[in-house]
Amino acid sequence: MGEVLSPSQTPGPMYGFALIFDGCERAVEPDSPGAVVVERRIVDGEGEPVAYPDAIVEVWRGDQWARSRTDGDGVFRVVVAKPVPSVLADVGTEAPYLNVDVFARGLLRAAQTRLYFPDEEAANASDPVMQLVPEERRHTLVADGGNGVLRFDIRLQGEDETVFFAR
Repeated sequence: MGEVLSPSQTPGPMYGFALIFDGCERAVEPDSPGAVVVERRIVDGEGEPVAYPDAIVEVWRGDQWARSRTDGDGVFRVVVAKPVPSVLADVGTEAPYLNVDVFARGLLRAAQTRLYFPDEEAANASDPVMQLVPEERRHTLVADGGNGVLRFDIRLQGEDETVFFAR
């Protein structure tokens, strides 16, 4: 018998069963060296928040991982440590970044992007992955803020849409 194709199903709404658990929003404790809070909103193509229970964000890199669902205003919040730059053979040095996966209503697969740090301008400018992104869109990958709190809006569609990467 041949292969039977079936349509994909969107992953939302995200009710949280076995997905959200105590402490999953922290890859490190808030008072750990290098800890930074990443927070902001996920918005759809109309600029409306993708609010609870319709989205979950995962932030990860190396041995750290954190997950947060959005609240009623579409806001997510995780605590992670700023990673160090990575040297890639024959390519160069990657700026410090975090992988960000967005699971939300209307998406057939998680949307994957990167978060770059605002205090790493020189490293960001020479990052080999950032170089693949048109210059006028690179700002969508760089968080705002400082002093241990970064703001990173994720726009799923429309004007100033966040750059997403193919898997």
